[in-house]
Amino acid sequence: MSQVEAGVAGHDGERLEREVAFLKAVVRVPSDNPPGDCAAHAEVTGQLLEELGFVVERHPVPEPFVKTYGMKSVVNLVVRERFGDAKGPVIALNAHGDVVPPGEGWTFDPYGAEEKGGAIYGRGAAVSKSDFATYAFALLALKQRPEGLDGTVELHFTYDEEAGGFVGPKWLLEHGLSKPDYALSAGFSYAVVVAHNGALHLEIVVRGKQAHAAMPETGADALEATTAILTAIYAERKRLYGITSPTPGIGSPKITVGLISGGINTNVVPDRISLRVDRRLTPEEDGEAVEAALTALVEKAVEGWDGIDIECRRIILAEPLRTLPGTEKLVETLQKHAADVLGEVPPATAVPLYTDARHYTAAGVPTVLYGAGPRSILEANAHAADEHVRISDLDKATRIVEGALRDLLKAG
Repeated sequence: MSQVEAGVAGHDGERLEREVAFLKAVVRVPSDNPPGDCAAHAEVTGQLLEELGFVVERHPVPEPFVKTYGMKSVVNLVVRERFGDAKGPVIALNAHGDVVPPGEGWTFDPYGAEEKGGAIYGRGAAVSKSDFATYAFALLALKQRPEGLDGTVELHFTYDEEAGGFVGPKWLLEHGLSKPDYALSAGFSYAVVVAHNGALHLEIVVRGKQAHAAMPETGADALEATTAILTAIYAERKRLYGITSPTPGIGSPKITVGLISGGINTNVVPDRISLRVDRRLTPEEDGEAVEAALTALVEKAVEGWDGIDIECRRIILAEPLRTLPGTEKLVETLQKHAADVLGEVPPATAVPLYTDARHYTAAGVPTVLYGAGPRSILEANAHAADEHVRISDLDKATRIVEGALRDLLKAG
């Protein structure tokens, strides 16, 4: 009998001990994205799930599609557990196993899954390998006591959230591998997230004509033209600050120039400058309309400049997570069980970031973010050194998700 199997049938303390062991095992296998070579992590996770008694579907994404999004290997994992006559709702539980690289400043081994002070430290411990454990053990509890349940619960463990989710959740949905009625996506324990921002990443290439620095007038200075574009973008930033989304927790749209590159040498008029722009979308905005307006803004900034050409290329368009009809049922059920477990009702709110969850709402599936974690990303050091999750939050989130699933699958 495996280490995971040994505690499955035991009391809550034993269950938590085995859940912690499961989480530590998935944290210890690197799955940094970039470079995005995540097939090995999927294989380890699949084996751990099989040790729990689940039947695991492995869905490798063909290499050309994976490379399109700057990754090396993706294998999405799906588990389906049917209860009763399986005539009730299909509920997808989605968490991602790819993580940002560790970076510097750690006082713990990023892949050590060390336990200290009631917390587990490691890259992905909070975002979102913790919810591999939350969702797997909540589903395991249903499987052990299935009486009175009718419907299907699916685990969707995917591997490209850091690259946009296009060969993860979007791939599963577009290829007909899942048709859920509801979805829960990885989140934290003290809020139910019903909406979040989107993001447009745009590359702007400014092309001119090189010339000797002794005679700059004989060229077309791409960097000079770029300064006009930057002026327009920063004026747009100030304008956006004056807009407030009616969705609580979102705030205003944002725009940032994150990367600039170009030039040939100190004594040469630059003929090519590249900018990367991040434009955060509120749930009320349409991504394609924002892209068209931003492109027009850039083109207008250098209108009439001799010898200057502009190219605007979309890198990524991640639409916001929008609140769909039916979302309230998920919120109410999670809040009910959270009140019992946490002693407080987590608010339904929105957050100014973007996640894989948007692919479910884009497919018409009511979706919220809820899982194991503290009150904020900052508190967990998510995407930072010494990322961690408290074991008590892991335990509470698992019990809350289990209770919510039982209510949603209640026969009749």
